[in-house]
Amino acid sequence: SETRAATRARTRTGPAPVTDVAKLCVCDLLVAQCDANCCCDPDCSAADFSLFTTCSVPIVTGDSRLCSQKAAVYSLDVEANPPERIFKLIDQVNPSIFCIHATNYKQALSFSSPEMPTSENFDQLLKEFGSATFSVEPDSWNMNTDAQGPADANETYRYEYGVPVQTVDAFLRLPSPVVSSWCSDMNPAAFLVNQATKCTRSVSVEGCASIQAVSMLFYINSSILAVPKSSQMVNITVQSVVIQSLNGMQTLLNGSDVLRLPMILDELCINVVLGVSYHLTYTDAGEIIEAAASFVLGAINQEALSIEQSFEISFTQVNTTPVPLSGNPGYVVGLPVRAGFRPRGYPFPAEILFAALNTNRHGQFTILQSTSNQDCLAAQGARTPILFGYNMVSGCKLRITAGMKCQPLAQTLLDLLKGQSFPEYVASFGNSQAHDVLDWVPITHLHTSEQRIYNIFQSSCQIPVSLEIAVQWTKYGSLVNPQARIVNVSATITSTTLKQLPSGRERTIPITSSVVFTDISPPAEPGYKAWPTINAKLPFDFFFPFV
Repeated sequence: SETRAATRARTRTGPAPVTDVAKLCVCDLLVAQCDANCCCDPDCSAADFSLFTTCSVPIVTGDSRLCSQKAAVYSLDVEANPPERIFKLIDQVNPSIFCIHATNYKQALSFSSPEMPTSENFDQLLKEFGSATFSVEPDSWNMNTDAQGPADANETYRYEYGVPVQTVDAFLRLPSPVVSSWCSDMNPAAFLVNQATKCTRSVSVEGCASIQAVSMLFYINSSILAVPKSSQMVNITVQSVVIQSLNGMQTLLNGSDVLRLPMILDELCINVVLGVSYHLTYTDAGEIIEAAASFVLGAINQEALSIEQSFEISFTQVNTTPVPLSGNPGYVVGLPVRAGFRPRGYPFPAEILFAALNTNRHGQFTILQSTSNQDCLAAQGARTPILFGYNMVSGCKLRITAGMKCQPLAQTLLDLLKGQSFPEYVASFGNSQAHDVLDWVPITHLHTSEQRIYNIFQSSCQIPVSLEIAVQWTKYGSLVNPQARIVNVSATITSTTLKQLPSGRERTIPITSSVVFTDISPPAEPGYKAWPTINAKLPFDFFFPFV
């Protein structure tokens, strides 16, 4: 047992890592012998160097990601008689804009040797590394939120963008896949960073009650710190609970404050967490004041070996209404075009300039939606959102009889084409805010005057039959990453003149709506190149193992 303990101690510590480049030699392969053309081999003598033809390793450096480091340069002076080796130690500067200034994490200088399994430690190693994923965090990473030094006792803390949301035990976890699709519970939720993840969790009916990650309690039992390193805590409340059956049907429970834990019922494990959605409310001072969680619970049968879980987190500032964006900043193809109208009393107050800019972005700018029966009078109220970059055509058929009145018919068709609240302005960018007046483009209306839409004559009637919306957009910003910006929107109503029908006769006419997007970006100047540019894409493990 003493021998095994000594072996484990040597395995854990290992030799001290060599960081002096003058002592590093990657081509020294033979023990106590000179390797041919290995100019850094300490076993080689001057007589050996005189026989070399070249240096197989001309330069020896440490970590290439360091901003500045020493480099050992080896070369041969072939003009000397006999030829001799030349050694220089120089300072090498990394030209990359992304580099490591100092290696302040000494454990990262060498690979740690794994502990060898024995009969004494096998159960411990199996518990630590036997699951699909495991944590490699050292103990020094654990947050101690209660301990505050004298230097920061009077310091005011606040959450900033990207900072992990702290809890009483560590941080708010948002499980996500790591190397594979299996869930890792060590992904922290970052402040003001909306995230949505999906991952796979290994489960079984027999052990579902003992798996913490499929229980509601696992996601709400740890209170959130209102600000980092404080004693003020915010409890996570249950906002809603949805029960999903085995065939996918979902039912919203009336009582959301009931804690439902996994349990076995008729060879099924019910109340298994399939999805969690966090919603945090914060102040402009960087303080979290409310935290809510919505759950989707389901059931698994004996055949299930794993489940897919989904997780989401969003943030809302207090006393504000969240407005979904259609891009940041430029529009994203396929997302709704954001629109609104100017309320009465403009320009006061300016904060409500575009009152139609509500949370329902799919209902701000719409056109007529085609139906299966193609009846215009039956299609009233059916609308479809205008999606950026998508050219669309829709329509219906109108059956006109001799008994119809011209003025009510024209007004009905106008409401059918434009909808109940046709907007006056369109957001130039996907993230335009309501108070940024210059970020909104007015819609140009052509032939939309009520007096021009219909004229009643003794034998004819003029009615609107089509709405054509033309959206002109341009690429904005850098050529490397252009953003879509709307610069002009026009809505054209086309009318037609109908003659008075004889008694007992009827006529069918088509009513159409269309949307056309046109890119009016000017071509790049001849010979112009979008440089200097920097290829700033980092390897996924660039900063590993640094935090």
